[in-house]
Amino acid sequence: MSALVNAVKGLIQHLRAMGITLRYLFMKPVTVQYPEQPPEIYPRFRGRHELQRYENGLERCVACGLCAAVCPSGAIYVEAAENDPEHPVSLGERYAKRYEINMTRCIFCGYCEEACPKGAIVMGHEFALADFGRHELVYSKEQLLEPAHPHVIVKQV
Repeated sequence: MSALVNAVKGLIQHLRAMGITLRYLFMKPVTVQYPEQPPEIYPRFRGRHELQRYENGLERCVACGLCAAVCPSGAIYVEAAENDPEHPVSLGERYAKRYEINMTRCIFCGYCEEACPKGAIVMGHEFALADFGRHELVYSKEQLLEPAHPHVIVKQV
């Protein structure tokens, strides 16, 4: 008798599992075929950092160092230099002579973006950051000033 009850319970469980399989069989898949299909991300997604410029071409970063001070993982290094009044690099008295972000240490918390008083650093949407060597994942100021062109679709919320 108990074997018959167990067989009926097993059959019910099996049919329930097949019902779940059939339900998801005709739904839109959650995954995408990256890189052929761009993934959809939310507007607040935090990807690779980007340093910003003003419309006149001057850098927004004045090398105050707040981003490096607030970074919990110590991924940001800023070396300041005095601005030349005749050929300024930024609007402040100083500029970032050397600005580096170690992407192997970054945890993408976004504190650097929040701490920056000039809006010089923003978290972009680029997320494909793989490379072959660790030293190539230390992004220099020149790399960070280049605008990224992420292969994503930003969802409209």
